[in-house]
Amino acid sequence: MSTIKDVARRAGVSLGTASRVLSGSASTSPESRAKVQAAAAELGYITHGPARSLRRSRTDVLGLLVSDIRNPFFSELAHAAESEAMKRGYTVLLANANEDEVQADEYLRIFASQRVDGLLLSPQGPVTPRLAALLASRLPVVLLNRSVEGLDAPLYATDNAQGVGLVLDWLERRGHRDVAFVGGPVTISTGAERQAAYIAGREAHGISTDDAFVDAGDFLAEGAAAAMIRILDRGVIPTAVFGANGPTTLGALRGLRERLGVEAASRIEVISFDDLEWFEFVSPPITSVRNDAAAIGRLGVAGLIDLIEGREAVSARIAMSLVDRSLMSGPLVDRPQTGHRVP
Repeated sequence: MSTIKDVARRAGVSLGTASRVLSGSASTSPESRAKVQAAAAELGYITHGPARSLRRSRTDVLGLLVSDIRNPFFSELAHAAESEAMKRGYTVLLANANEDEVQADEYLRIFASQRVDGLLLSPQGPVTPRLAALLASRLPVVLLNRSVEGLDAPLYATDNAQGVGLVLDWLERRGHRDVAFVGGPVTISTGAERQAAYIAGREAHGISTDDAFVDAGDFLAEGAAAAMIRILDRGVIPTAVFGANGPTTLGALRGLRERLGVEAASRIEVISFDDLEWFEFVSPPITSVRNDAAAIGRLGVAGLIDLIEGREAVSARIAMSLVDRSLMSGPLVDRPQTGHRVP
């Protein structure tokens, strides 16, 4: 493997000049930079990152821990965050918690060992001892889409209350009263905020306050399907179902079809918090409130770099928009509009 001495020799410059060029210093002439870069390319020289970071006390690496990479929301967020970081001279180490606190803690340990300059975090629940230790090290941290009680860090997130408000308005316009709400864990801020906003607003929008229509999964499809089945097994039949995120909506749809069959399930309208590409292709098409995951990823990176470089970072909530696909399915037909239970 080529060394920096080999590069200096090939370029015909001093070892110090080669070192400054390869470390990104601007205190070299354009001619010297061109020679050193050409020599490094010819020799296949690779800068030794750990050694360089020890000298600079920086790695130019950000840790990004997302809740579930299978969820398109977090995939889009991660893609935008990585692109923004690259534009700003940083690389990203991406890790997937899989909605599991133990797995999240293991990745936090790895991030600490890799000496990342800062952490972009979508937490799984309360502050764990591992996260507390990381915070005690004064590592810059920003939160993405989920907050944690007792953790004072900038938050870049969806406006959950505004998004649920759009859902409630749509349900009222469609004349729904018997609405099943399939939520997420209330130990996670997004699950708690969306459920609280729905419970607080349903009566004012003409929606049944019967809690038999309410249950929660784990923000994954399997848990949501089980929650949907629990609702139906209580003997209530909804005319509409509200899923608290994309995978939850998928699970709720599976639960409906498993218990009621495809034909009966197709007479129930579904609305989702999060928009997925396939929603327009099911029958009836699924209406959704769309959040801007990419904006959250970009803002999170910008805020984290502000903290790393000694500037203030300001939290932001991103407004949502309604994707109304009800016109594709036509008016409500043969769908009861009053609360009832199966005898």
